[in-house]
Amino acid sequence: MQPDGLVYLRSKNVPQQFAAAERSSISPLQKCTASIRQLAYGGGADTVDEYVRLGETTARKCLHHFTAGIIHLFGDQNLRRPTPEDLERLLYIGEQRGFSGM
Repeated sequence: MQPDGLVYLRSKNVPQQFAAAERSSISPLQKCTASIRQLAYGGGADTVDEYVRLGETTARKCLHHFTAGIIHLFGDQNLRRPTPEDLERLLYIGEQRGFSGM
């Protein structure tokens, strides 16, 4: 599945809402951006408020929904321990690139 498909799939579960003044609230792209920034930089939920204009509680909820979606979509294939065959293949690739014994 393409990343834009992931954003679309998750945004269907967390639709964009409208504020009382008929303005749109936080977009799904803002929610995903906040989640990815928290994961990439290891910051807390309060670190994304200036960048994507999200409150701490909302950022925490977005991160929870985002990670649940990743686990649901890719958990069987990517979020597992490497098998002995995987390790052998990775070591072989490393040796071919000049990193022997890694």
